[in-house]
Amino acid sequence: MNVYILVEGKRTEKKVYPAWLSILTPHLKKVDIAGDVSDDNYYLISGEGYPSLLSHLKNAIEEVNEISKFQYLVLCLDAEEETVQGRIDEINTYLKREKCILQHAELVIVVQNPCFETWFLGNRKLFKRQPQSPELCRYIRFYNVSEEDPEEMPALVDHMTRAQFHVAYLREMFEERNISYSKRNPGELCETRFLTELIKRNEETSHISSFREFLNLCDMINDKK
Repeated sequence: MNVYILVEGKRTEKKVYPAWLSILTPHLKKVDIAGDVSDDNYYLISGEGYPSLLSHLKNAIEEVNEISKFQYLVLCLDAEEETVQGRIDEINTYLKREKCILQHAELVIVVQNPCFETWFLGNRKLFKRQPQSPELCRYIRFYNVSEEDPEEMPALVDHMTRAQFHVAYLREMFEERNISYSKRNPGELCETRFLTELIKRNEETSHISSFREFLNLCDMINDKK
């Protein structure tokens, strides 16, 4: 079982996904060159943002077809202001237009709704019920992510997209806990305890449902060990 993973982000996803895979699919080992896969390996590369991700996807399909050792090509990207299905339709329309066809592997699309950081807002232990930060208090009055589904949270102000507001909310939550966080150094997000809280939130409430698609992927990989 070999998996080729193309992520949208330049930094966070490249660190967090490998950490999570080491926890959820420990038999799967990372390789640095796609052609080095043998058995139970994965290769992960960044698409350097959207829409440049699309040209990387085309190249990834060519590489997967050429190597012929991958069972899955996994695409992880943000929905941003699109719906999950709308983003999937965009990808499929692009592939059809460019006549990109996977010959021996299955394409799995994981849409982070609206962004990767939204999933992290689902950690209830990170959430502080009586914060000191006036800004975080304002965010919580607007939308309490410990009680309501983070994926349904709109933007607080017009000059921010939903994704931008979700990132700002997350930064405030980390700062309130005095935990260091940046896209370049996601640290805490890579820990087993953090991932466990996200899984628990999804299982208990069905919140962060796009995160469940990633968990389903891991289940598929484990089933084919």
